[in-house]
Amino acid sequence: MSIKPGWQGRYYEDFTVGDVYQHPLGRTVNETDNTWFTLLTMNTNQAHFNEQVGAGSEFGKPLVVSTLTLAIAVGQSVIDVTQNAFANLGLDDVKFTHPVFAGDTLWTESVVLAKRESGSRPTAGIVTVHSRTLNQDGEEVLSFKRSFFVHKHGAAGAESRFPTAKKPLPVPVPEAPAPDVQATEAPAPDAPDVPDVPVAPVAPVAPVAPEGSAE
Repeated sequence: MSIKPGWQGRYYEDFTVGDVYQHPLGRTVNETDNTWFTLLTMNTNQAHFNEQVGAGSEFGKPLVVSTLTLAIAVGQSVIDVTQNAFANLGLDDVKFTHPVFAGDTLWTESVVLAKRESGSRPTAGIVTVHSRTLNQDGEEVLSFKRSFFVHKHGAAGAESRFPTAKKPLPVPVPEAPAPDVQATEAPAPDAPDVPDVPVAPVAPVAPVAPEGSAE
């Protein structure tokens, strides 16, 4: 059995300054997301969960709370940027440049700005990225810089913790290919031996006289 590891994320050595990662998952924000996140984080501004207040604003409808937009953007970047990180060091230059509404779909991309070895942790490094988030129309709604500690390849903290199964995974065994049999024309059966039979001579037939003639 051959185990094929899935995507493991990037380690410190895998980052190159100038590389751009377009994170693969988009996220459509709905009204429930906005209401729950606003109230979960104890934000009491009704512009995010009261239709009447939203309708009376300059936007004509409730706004998606900006901290939800930021949370989604950071989450979207994890698969390419911080799957092997173990500490965020800072968020800088956070800018909300366009309103977000329920029904908008958010996409995020990041560019590597800098990387350096850690002076205190020889098995890790520090990477800084600039990320921005676009809506479905390509409008930039958010941008920020993020710095983080990330493991190097082989670091003890980055080892796989996938458990050893008590029962092996049943793996189908591929069937052996059928032999290549070429169709051949069957030989005609041999004719049976027929013994020679003598042919008796045929006696001559006497001519028949016409009817009414005298002998």
